[in-house]
Amino acid sequence: MAVVDVWVAKDDGSEIIRAREIAAVSLDYDGNVTARLAGDTALVTLVRCRAHQDERRPADFHRELLQVVAQLTDSSGAHLVRPVHDESRGWVWISERL
Repeated sequence: MAVVDVWVAKDDGSEIIRAREIAAVSLDYDGNVTARLAGDTALVTLVRCRAHQDERRPADFHRELLQVVAQLTDSSGAHLVRPVHDESRGWVWISERL
């Protein structure tokens, strides 16, 4: 059986982490989405709040990431998941094949 690799990118694309290395995902009071890596105390900020812009971020945006990753683990091939700000929908997670 082929192993499915799912990767998660930061909103600015400056860092990409393997989804299976994520131990926890959180959404803080400022609207930042962070991932804690398994077996490490490292935190990766996936989406940073931008207070100077009017950006709608769902209250369960961190949970939406988990849903997308879980759906992709049932597919074949490698995928990249990244957060994108859409003018009409606000923040969404999109996936693309690698």
